[in-house]
Amino acid sequence: MQKNGKQISKSAGDFSSWLEQIHNSQHTGEGMDVPCGQCTACCESSYFIHIQPEETETLAAIPDELKFAAPGLPKGHVLLGYNQQGRCPMFTGKGCAIYAVRPRTCRQYDCRIFKATGLAESGSNKQKIIQQAQCWHFEYTSKEDKKKLQAVQAAARFIDEHTASFPPGFIPPNPTQQAILAIKVYEVFLQETGDNASGDFKKSAIVTAVINEYNKFK
Repeated sequence: MQKNGKQISKSAGDFSSWLEQIHNSQHTGEGMDVPCGQCTACCESSYFIHIQPEETETLAAIPDELKFAAPGLPKGHVLLGYNQQGRCPMFTGKGCAIYAVRPRTCRQYDCRIFKATGLAESGSNKQKIIQQAQCWHFEYTSKEDKKKLQAVQAAARFIDEHTASFPPGFIPPNPTQQAILAIKVYEVFLQETGDNASGDFKKSAIVTAVINEYNKFK
């Protein structure tokens, strides 16, 4: 977020509380409580929105001509695209036209993941998200907060640097999904950060641990 050409800092809240909330959100499918304010960056950043078959109210609210089958997923999974301006077709000048029944993907989206993981979107069509993500600042009130931050960022670095060590297709292709993956598996890296870092994990052991941790979310 910018004002008069200057970057505005925006509170992202207590880091550990946020991390627990988003970690649980990935387990339960519940939405995130994001202090968006007037920001609509995610609605205008050329995102494909995944909608699952059980989201019946959402599917009913979106015209059929705006939905298409999600490649590589079972029948019933669809995507909602975007227009030439990069905007979701359900986004109006006044906000989301189906906000009360918006897709689960939208409810769970939280651009604070980029600040937490150190990852970032790229491309001219993602500039609004990039700017907003840079505005956030977390509060760290204990050593434990910092240790968790280090673990999240260590997870993000590991999956980025060792993509080839994982099964084909395990590491998602875009920064948003990579950041979510890092948050899901960050606990694997807790013992490798902070005062108790041992440095004795082998890469293959970490890969196995990451896969096992990720499978807990299925």
